[in-house]
Amino acid sequence: MDMKTSPAIPDAAVGSAAYRRYAREWLRANLPEHMRSDSLQYRTPTLNECRDWEAAMYDAGLAGMTWPKAYGGLGLTLREHLVVNKEIGALAMPESVSSIGKELAGPIIQTVGTEEQKQFFLPRILSMRDFWCQGFSEPDAGSDLARLRTKAVQTGDTWCINGQKIWTSGAAKAQYCLLLTRTGTVADKHRGLLMFAVPMDTPGIRVVPIKSIDGKVSFAEVFFDNVVVPDSARLGAPDEGWNAAIRVLSIERATNRMYRAWRFECELRQLIAACKSDPQLAKLLDDGYYQRRIGDIVGEIDALKGLVERTVDQMMAGEKIGARGSLTKLFWSECHQAFMGLALSLVSHVTPRSSPLAQRARQAFTTAYLYARAETIYAGTTEVQLDIIAQRIMNLPKDL
Repeated sequence: MDMKTSPAIPDAAVGSAAYRRYAREWLRANLPEHMRSDSLQYRTPTLNECRDWEAAMYDAGLAGMTWPKAYGGLGLTLREHLVVNKEIGALAMPESVSSIGKELAGPIIQTVGTEEQKQFFLPRILSMRDFWCQGFSEPDAGSDLARLRTKAVQTGDTWCINGQKIWTSGAAKAQYCLLLTRTGTVADKHRGLLMFAVPMDTPGIRVVPIKSIDGKVSFAEVFFDNVVVPDSARLGAPDEGWNAAIRVLSIERATNRMYRAWRFECELRQLIAACKSDPQLAKLLDDGYYQRRIGDIVGEIDALKGLVERTVDQMMAGEKIGARGSLTKLFWSECHQAFMGLALSLVSHVTPRSSPLAQRARQAFTTAYLYARAETIYAGTTEVQLDIIAQRIMNLPKDL
């Protein structure tokens, strides 16, 4: 088996408060200055630099907090996961280049994977040896997984997969795809869905990169043409795909990137510091309009913090989050999109004569604004979240 010894937390960091202090001190001492987006020394880190940084975090005991020790994790609770995420959010550090593996593939493998799959995949995800992508969305289905068409047909001990996925983040760098397929027809809707862990170098897989509005190539179309995988690549039983997918999405919407509220707060500090560094922008901060807008953002960030902390309390009490994950996803995406609109309106006043910090902020927040346009689409659109909230939380009839 491909095992790795679990990282150890120093004895002095035992307990949530001490663990948070340890995380804060380690992150601030070890994060390279050129990887801090609020630094004048910042440059876009390479994939290898990001991989090495996240591997170092894992070795320091700052990743895999809730994963079982048997699979390379620390065996802690969501409370420890949250305290570390607060410190991750407090720094202007790069987003994880392995969030799909750590926050989607890993948890689902822990839930429906075989013991052999857990022993093989989970340590490799945590130690940054494997990247994953998520093959859910399709051109004619979008966020509606019940309409997906990618077909898996079993022949003996193998499955033949044909279909197409779109908006597949990280497909070009991934070693594995968390792939959702259909064993029956589209008319079956939620029935007959099956999930696989598919190696991306399997013959018949073709990745076509898509350039986004910010000029980056971070996702792609992925075509599956007579892709044959062994039955050992299957995650769960042939009819468990829907429940597994819903679990993935509830995780994605409720608990992944738990640091978001603290990262938004960090971005707000960065924006205000940049404005204060330049006389022209500093005047805007005294304007009543911008003061009200900033006050609204502060209130929304605090509300998001409360929502995240309440979610952790509920999950620690044994409650299933389920559809309530849509509340979190809806709130943070709408909040951040509005925040980036405010940030853009401020940094649009930056001129070639503005301070170096203001110049850096203009570059950072212009890019962030463009990326934020997608935040109300990926992981389920705002409309889908509202529909889930209406039907599954408020129990409203469909014909209202």
